[in-house]
Amino acid sequence: MSKPLPRAGRLVSDPPSLTALAADALRSKILRGELRPGDRVVENRLTGELGVSRPPLREAMRILEQEGLLVQTPRVGAVVTPLTMQDVYEIVTLRENLEAMAVRLGVPVKSESALAALRETLEVMTTHAASGREDVAVEDSYRFHAALVALAGHRRLDESYRSLSIQLQLCMSMNRSARAADETLVERAERHRRLFDLVVAGDPEAVLRVMHDENSRSFVRTIETELADGSPSAQAWAAEFRGPA
Repeated sequence: MSKPLPRAGRLVSDPPSLTALAADALRSKILRGELRPGDRVVENRLTGELGVSRPPLREAMRILEQEGLLVQTPRVGAVVTPLTMQDVYEIVTLRENLEAMAVRLGVPVKSESALAALRETLEVMTTHAASGREDVAVEDSYRFHAALVALAGHRRLDESYRSLSIQLQLCMSMNRSARAADETLVERAERHRRLFDLVVAGDPEAVLRVMHDENSRSFVRTIETELADGSPSAQAWAAEFRGPA
């Protein structure tokens, strides 16, 4: 009788657990903006929506707490982690500075393999846009920008950017929601293609002008009145997008 293959030699991996599936689904609801910062997470409703029982759902919620997407609050229970204007200010300005450093180090492109990886994220985004896949729009944006940062070939910069992935995707989700009425998924993919073309052309300053124009912060105009006050620096930064009173 032949011996079974050792675990390391298995060709088919175990299917994801109910907890993992529930965590993915709940994370997706948050990053798509179906659950917004400050919203209460109602277990009774989610067990029906996600088709899971309470035990795997609660384990999934613990995973999202560890990721920083959920927080437990007294007398309320789990809520999507609230964002203040200070949070948004810090996340967006840190993102822009990390991306600016990456572009100045990585453009003109020195690594063909890194450029190929960026091109691949663009093609995935374009395919999803043609199919109307709004559900993966935020993930597509994050992958594109992470691949752009990777052009720098700077491991610590890359790790710093990826360590912010959840917070970055939260802000990207808010920005996508703010722009959805004015920009289709196909138009959004074309905007990223123009950005890719500027990378290929090797002009870092042109890349940054397109990458960090006012449209990249559209959501700040729509949320600044909803969020708790931040520091004077955060308030002054937000005021740049309000326009004349």
